[in-house]
Amino acid sequence: MRSHLLNRTTAEDYRHSVTEGVARVAATLASVEQPFSGVGVDRLAPVVDAVDLDRPLNDTAAALDELSEVYLRDAVYFHHPRYLAHLNCPVVIPAVVGEAVLSAVNSSLDTWDQSAGGTLIERRLIDWTAGRIGLGPAADGVFTSGGTQSNLQALLLAREEAKVRPEDFSRLRVFASECSHFSVQKSAKLLGLGPEAVVPVPVDREKRMQTVALAAALERCAAEGSVPMAVVATAGTTDFGSIDPLPGIAALCEQYAAWMHVDAAYGCGLLASPTRRALLDGIERADSVTVDYHKSFFQPVSSSAVLVRDRATLRHATYHAEYLNPRRTVQERIPNQVDKSLQTTRRFDALKLWMTLRVMGADGVGELFDEVCERAAEGWRLLAADPRFDVVVEPRLSTLVFRYVPAHVTSPEDIDRANLHARKALFASGEAVVAGTEVGSRQYLKFTLLNPETTTADIAAVLDLIAGHAEQYLGESLDRAS
Repeated sequence: MRSHLLNRTTAEDYRHSVTEGVARVAATLASVEQPFSGVGVDRLAPVVDAVDLDRPLNDTAAALDELSEVYLRDAVYFHHPRYLAHLNCPVVIPAVVGEAVLSAVNSSLDTWDQSAGGTLIERRLIDWTAGRIGLGPAADGVFTSGGTQSNLQALLLAREEAKVRPEDFSRLRVFASECSHFSVQKSAKLLGLGPEAVVPVPVDREKRMQTVALAAALERCAAEGSVPMAVVATAGTTDFGSIDPLPGIAALCEQYAAWMHVDAAYGCGLLASPTRRALLDGIERADSVTVDYHKSFFQPVSSSAVLVRDRATLRHATYHAEYLNPRRTVQERIPNQVDKSLQTTRRFDALKLWMTLRVMGADGVGELFDEVCERAAEGWRLLAADPRFDVVVEPRLSTLVFRYVPAHVTSPEDIDRANLHARKALFASGEAVVAGTEVGSRQYLKFTLLNPETTTADIAAVLDLIAGHAEQYLGESLDRAS
């Protein structure tokens, strides 16, 4: 079986096999006419379960044929313009080239002696991102698996910088808006904080954290003898794309000596925007920032990072092992990225962003993100003018939250069920994919626009499909009730 190992003697086999795989994917992408096949779990699961993993096919072409049946044919394709659901982006070709290179070379970014140039490329990209944010000359950071890990590491650093003994962790408080990402609560639990540790801060009509409410919450915290460990400001909430008032939050963090973390997993694309960078004003005052390049920089999963204003704070994630990163390597100035990371073995995901910037440039990425933000603004105007729908807020980024509302009077519960049905029916048809959420305990639908190929006509067509499914459901409900 050595013939399957990638080395100098099998380089030509590698070229042939990968080319064959790329050809299959390219052919599939060229033929995809809708974002999803509509297959259900009950139909697809038996096909996957029937594969005997103990009986290899011994042939790449045969394995690719089988892969078409169990995966490629029924994958959800984010590159299709009517995929409008979650924060999944179509990817740019230079990044996919980078993915192919990093997978084949298989560097591990934990230590210098496993990565060499890979370490320097990652560090250069961290410096570049920190410069775009404006964190200052002492900034640093590390690539992560995604926003959840970045938020966890940021809050770990905040906990340690709070300088509270472990037995007093129950006094620590984290403040985040009602619309913040669930990973804030998850991180608090993983960090051993009490269930009351995360304090939800009310939002305004635009779903942005209210600084007046935050000030009151911080004052109560101080009066109770609790410790304001951190404030998590969000630059691009998952549901609404709202951006919290960063300058006002920064001022309060300084007043109450609280760590300021900005979760810009979604909104980080603004760092490259030629026209919308001002929406992130105030982010430069953060102690830590989460960025997800695999959202608004059009990178393949995974590609994320956590950045810090003061590189010294990363010591809280540092552990030394004699076989890996002994203490003497610090004095020898050997750049081991594991000294900064929660992970040990780690992919060279930075290469994808490196290739993207070297081929397209930052402005090229930013222009793509600007396009989807403009498309969302056009979609909002469509929704606001359409009596069939109720839209929640005008978007700052590229998310639209809305719901179908029938012309005839019906109960709120029936409207909820009609919207839930419309989303499920649309997914089952495969014609489009949209997301859902709750607003004020009511069921809403959500478009997350991250594909510059999506047109206003696509948005209008999907709205018609949603209305059709909802109307059909309500009509059938009335027939059943009569």
